[in-house]
Parts: sequence; structure tokens; C-alpha cells
Amino acid sequence: MITNILTKVFGSKNERELNKIRPIIETINALEPEIHSMSDATLKSQTVLFKERMQNGSSLDDILPEAFATVREASIRTLGMRHFDAQLIGGIGLHQGKIAEMKTGEGKTLAATLPAYLNALSGRGVHIITVNDYLARRDTEWMGHIYNFLGLSVGNILHGLDDNERKAAYSADISYGTNNEFGFDYLRDNMKFSNADVVQGELNFAIVDEVDSILIDEARTPLIISGPAEKSTDLYNLVNGIIPHLVLDRDYTLDEKARSAIMTEEGIAKAEQMLKVDNLYDARNIERLHHINQALKAYTLFKRDVDYIVKNNEVIIVDEFTGRLMPGRRYSEGLHQALEAKENVKIENENQTLATVTFQNYFRMYNKLAGMTGTADTEAAEFKKIYDLDVLIIPTNQPMIRIDNSDVIYKTRKEKFNAVMDEIVELNKKGQPCLVGTISIDISESLANKLKKRGIKHTILNAKNHEKEAEIIAMAGQKHAVTISTNMAGRGTDIVLGEGVTDLGGLHIIGTERHESRRIDNQLRGRSGRQGDPGSSRFYLALEDDLLRIFGGERITSIMDKLGMEEDEPIEANIISRAIESAQSKVEGHNFDIRKQLIEYDDVMNQQREVIYRQRRETLSGKSLKPAIEDMISEKAEEIADFFVDDRALAEEWDWKGINEAVFKQFNFRMGKLDDDTLNGLTREGLAELITDFSIQRYNEREAAVGADDFRNLERIIMLQTVDNLWKDHLLSMDHLKEGIGLRGYGQQNPLIVYKKEGFELFQEMISRVKEETLGILFRIQISEPERITDLRRPKEQNLTFSGGDEPAKKKPVRRTAEKVGRNAPCPCGSGKKSKKCCSR
Repeated sequence: MITNILTKVFGSKNERELNKIRPIIETINALEPEIHSMSDATLKSQTVLFKERMQNGSSLDDILPEAFATVREASIRTLGMRHFDAQLIGGIGLHQGKIAEMKTGEGKTLAATLPAYLNALSGRGVHIITVNDYLARRDTEWMGHIYNFLGLSVGNILHGLDDNERKAAYSADISYGTNNEFGFDYLRDNMKFSNADVVQGELNFAIVDEVDSILIDEARTPLIISGPAEKSTDLYNLVNGIIPHLVLDRDYTLDEKARSAIMTEEGIAKAEQMLKVDNLYDARNIERLHHINQALKAYTLFKRDVDYIVKNNEVIIVDEFTGRLMPGRRYSEGLHQALEAKENVKIENENQTLATVTFQNYFRMYNKLAGMTGTADTEAAEFKKIYDLDVLIIPTNQPMIRIDNSDVIYKTRKEKFNAVMDEIVELNKKGQPCLVGTISIDISESLANKLKKRGIKHTILNAKNHEKEAEIIAMAGQKHAVTISTNMAGRGTDIVLGEGVTDLGGLHIIGTERHESRRIDNQLRGRSGRQGDPGSSRFYLALEDDLLRIFGGERITSIMDKLGMEEDEPIEANIISRAIESAQSKVEGHNFDIRKQLIEYDDVMNQQREVIYRQRRETLSGKSLKPAIEDMISEKAEEIADFFVDDRALAEEWDWKGINEAVFKQFNFRMGKLDDDTLNGLTREGLAELITDFSIQRYNEREAAVGADDFRNLERIIMLQTVDNLWKDHLLSMDHLKEGIGLRGYGQQNPLIVYKKEGFELFQEMISRVKEETLGILFRIQISEPERITDLRRPKEQNLTFSGGDEPAKKKPVRRTAEKVGRNAPCPCGSGKKSKKCCSR
């Protein structure tokens, strides 16, 4: 009540936003005569002048009226199309980082050229995201005439381009491409081993076309790059034959308390002899050494019928806490395969996630995000909560005169489809085109068969023939046209009415079922009535439809009974329509809750991903890693001292054998016996400094042997490989954690809080292992020829699987920053600790 009164007095929020924009529109229109009088050369030179003004301190908002007027004139001269005021309003909304709801046929594609040109003047790039390659290619070529006329370059990111082509497309002022291509390029870039191979660059400003489809409908399933977890199962069998020949305390040491088994120098020599290799620590044999260590663990630390069982020729993990079997779960880092080799069962060669991101978290990394769609208002709350995006409803250029008829409801689906067929036949007789929307391929093909039997010429559009989508949709407005389409098909392509169709009432839309989301229904209706054209729509429903049966419940059935529904007799009643909309609202709310929960979980991974990818970018930057390596050495030395030193005991009473073994394991040398002067008064801190000094001396010797430049490159490659391998395993661990986390709810624990806590602990453990393994390899690896350092790089991406989403999730915007986190600043992983005490350790 109060809200309605305030709206009447002050206008709706949307009206207030439009009122702020209208003076800018008047300014743009006032500039039109002046811009129109310019020669082509003068008009083209505007771009240079705008850039100079920006260098002199002008903002994009300062330049906006003249820039928009310039684009409008360039469009007239190149395409013969003039931006309407409604498109100017949409362009301003996009520039402001809003979602512009523009009805079908209102010219979203042309409207996007205005903010794209304006923001490209900054030189930081503009990305325009479409839903398929066809639209990306079409819009690049079509709108490219405007940009090229004004001196800006345009790129097209399509499936199948190589890295050089992608880099060129991204380096353009404005780049068009699909959401999948942009997302996968982000993931691929964060798997590269050289900055020169990175293609995407800064995520500055994105305009997402069909934004509801990409940010809501496709939000639930993440983009995933996966690949074979291990190269070959042969290596496990080869290594498996070595372990039984190794002797405890001679070839390896075992610490059951610490759950570690370590090869001795004698054991390494024996393994080298059996494998017929000269040096297991050679760069090319590091993988073999890793498998030997895993096989050693499998034989010495993992007991059959205690840690795992063998059932139906499979190794199944036993939960150490509950004793329950955990089928489907696998140890990472090749340990599970080592157990399979040990037990002589089939060795599974897994596909493992190498990199993953959701569309929500990818697009929230842009400095500025905007979107366009014909249907956003019903999801305005979700756009605001998840992406902090406001929806601006743009008034149509011409009044909307489409007639949306009430739903017609039948008892059975058979009756409903008979009525649909009758209406199609009737429309076809008089020549009025109709577009029939279905929710599945099966239904569309069933209708097509019925039309074929009746001798009615028709076209079918579904996933089986989507390549012809634009061509089919473009012809759907011609006389006598009957087009059967799945509800979402044909978005982005306008249906132009053929000659004489306006007099017949325009395009008629027939919906054969209500979707769970009102927005999808509105999209189907929106195919008709473009740019003030006449048109009409009607939905045919049945009580057997999923939405009515599952979500409408007894309420709709009881209403129908009261209305006295007879066989083959349809009912049109507003009370039924309201009940259906209520059912849709329930489903939309339920789906929103699912997406919201999913993004809350994904945000945990997103914070960790940002830390890892920032570390990778810093590693790739070319800056020396030597200070970071020296910090790692110091930290690991402190850990050894902390573990072995009892402050109550004298230095000569410490476990020097254990200390030397720990130093050897980490740094590949033993300190030997220390003299009495050194031992006298030695403290925990003193021991840490001693280990650090010895280790850095060894480190410098290794650097001198290889050469500083080559050693820096070696450090960089080892760090990247280690981070990538452990991040891959961490993704698997986080997946397993998420799978089991729901059960915590039964123990009165909040699953999300538990997931955050345990996920953070796993992440800290991973960071610690990155440092430990990087040092372990760096102190052992042997390079006989400096040029072979480059051989350590990961093989060219091959056997990778790319899978991406088409569903929904959410949370609060995360802005990517390139600045280095200070050691005393809060750690960006979300722990609340200082960076130096957390992930920067």
C-alpha cells in the first residue's frame, strides 16, 4: 500500500533512472546536425580527438554525448541504420554497467555499438559475449563496418582458432565471441608456461548478449578442462616390479607415525639399475621417481583390509574414521593406481579436472559488466544479489500492440495437442504465419509428423539442425509459414514479417506448455510483435503437463473441478492463469535458492583459484623467484627445527639422525657431525639458521653450476609444474569434500561453514606441499645441458576435454586485482590471517 503511494508520487525506480538519462539523450540529439555535417575524414578523426581528450583528463562520461552521436552518424553512413532514442537509452544503461531489457526487435545488437565504441577509447578492450558462433561471426562482420570506419579494430573469437589467432582477436579494440570461448581461454591462459602464450589479457568491460541465458540458465554447470590423470598404466606395472626387491632400512626408511616412506641413496641406485636409467633425478625421470615413491607408499603404508579392500576386481577405500567402504572415491597423485598395480587388478586411467570456473565467477572478474536481453525483469532480484547488476527496462521505440491471449487448459495432453493442430490448420488456411514453441525435441518431432500427415508444409528447428537456425527463423514471418521450435531456439535473430502478413494479424505464437520460468515463456512470446508489428500469442496447457501436475498441485485440479470441466472442453479463466503463475514463482524461487547455494560453495573455490592464478601470473611475470625460494628454504628449515627440537634438552641430546634425514629429504644433503663449539648453546632458532645457511649455500652452488639465467628459468618451470599438479589434485580433494559435506547437516553442523573450514585447511596443506615439492625437486634435479630446461615444460595441450554449462548458481562480486599482496596485509584466501602467516609463507 505504502509502496504503491510512493510510486505514484515519485515514480518507479525504473522511471527515475530513465528521467536521469533523458537529458543526455537530448544532448546527443542536439549534436546530430553538427556531426551530420562532417565529412567522412572529419568524422573518422573524432576517435583520435576523443583519445587525446581522455589523455588530458576527460572521463568516458564527459565524452559520451559526442561519442554516441559519432557512432550514430557512422552507422547511418556504413549500414544505413540510425540509432533510435530507445537504443541510445539502452547504450547508456550498458555503459553504466546495467542490464538493459530491450524487447525483441528493438535493436540490441546496434545499441551495443555505442558503449562498445565509447569504452574501447580507453584502449583496455571491450568483450561482447554472444550465445553462439554464428551470432559472434555475424555481429563482428555486421557491426565491424561501424568500428572500422571510426578507426577501431574488431576481433572474432571462434571455436577452432589457434593461440596466435586468438591473441590477435583479443588484442583488437573490440572482441566478439561466445561465453564458452571466453571462459575456456581464461582457464587455458592460467595453464600456460610463458607470458608470451597468454591470449586473453585484461578483463575490462563485458557486454553479455542474452544475459539471462548465460548468467542464469547456464550458471549451474561449470566450465571444466580435464585430461588423463596419468599418461600410461604401463609405468605403474613397471615400477610395481621394483618395490618387492627393496630392503627396509637399507633401500628405504619407514616412519609409520609420520606416514612416510623415503628412498635411500642405495635404494635409488638399485631402482636405477632395475629401470636401466642413469639418473632418476634427471629432469626426464622425475615422473618415474614420483611413481616409485607412490608405489613404495602403497606397499609399506597401505594395508589391504585395513586401508582398503579388493572387491569385484576394484580397490575400494575404507574410511579410516567410520570403517565404511567408499566406492567411487580414489586416492590422488597416482597412489590409487599404485595400489591397483600392487593388487594386480585393472589399473584405471582417470580423467581429472585440470581447471574449472563457473560463469558467475568468471564474469564477476570484469572491471565492468553489462548485459542485454528481452526478458530480465522477472530475474531482477537475482541479477542484483549475485552480480550487483541493476535492470533498466528500456521503453520500446514503437508501442507494443501484440495481443497475448489467455491460456487455454485441457484435461489431457491428447486433447491439448489436437487443439494445437486445429489452430495451426486454421491459421495456415488464411496464410497467417505461426511459430509453435515446444519444450522438447520429442514433442517438436511428434507435432511435425502430425502436420506431415495433414499435408501442411512446415519447418522444424531443434538441436538436431541448429546450424540452419538463423535461416529458418528469418523465414518464419512469411505467409503460410509454420515453424516448430524448441522454446529457446532462434534467439538473437529477428523474425521479419513478409508482405501482407501485417494485414493478417502478424506472427502468431503457440506455446504448447508452460516453462518452469516465466522468463522463458516471455521469450517465446517476444518472437512476435517486434518494432510495433502486430502479433498474438496463446499457450495451450493440460492438467497432465509437468508444471501443473508437479507444482500446481491440488489447487488447480480443485479449481478445474469447480468450473465443471468436461472432456474435450477447454477452460479459459484468469484464476487458473494466476494459479499457474504462482506455481512458476515457486519453481523460480526454488531454482534461485539452488543457484545461490551453489555459488556460496563455489566462492570458496574461487578465492583459492584467485590466489593460485595470481601466484602463476607473478611466476610468469619474469621477476626473479630467488627471494621467494630463499624464503621457502628458511620456512622449511624452521619447520624441521620446530619438529625435532625439545627446548628442555641439550643440543647434543636432540634426534640428530632424524634431523639429518629430514634435511636430506627436503634439501638433498646431510649436515654431518657438528663440532662442540657449534653445539654448545645451540637453540631451536640457531638450528633453523644453520640449516638455512647450509641449504642456501647448496642452492647457490647449484645455481652457479647451471648459470643464473638458466637456473631462474628452471625455478620458474618447476614452480609452475608443481603448482599445476598439486592444484589439480586439490580440485579433486575439494570435489570429494563437497560430495560428503551434506551429511554434516545431520550432525547439526552448517555444511557451508564446515566446507569453508575444511576447504581452507586443505588449501593451506596444498600451499605447504607446493613449497616442499618445489624445493625437493630443485635440490635434486640434474640438468646436463642448459637447453634441456625447456623440455621440462608441459607437453602441448592434448587429450584435454572441455565441458561447459547450461544451467544456474551465485554471490557478491569479486574484483580481480593485479597488485601484489603485502606480507602484513590480510590474505586474499579469506582466512583472516596476515598474508605472511598464510598463503605467502
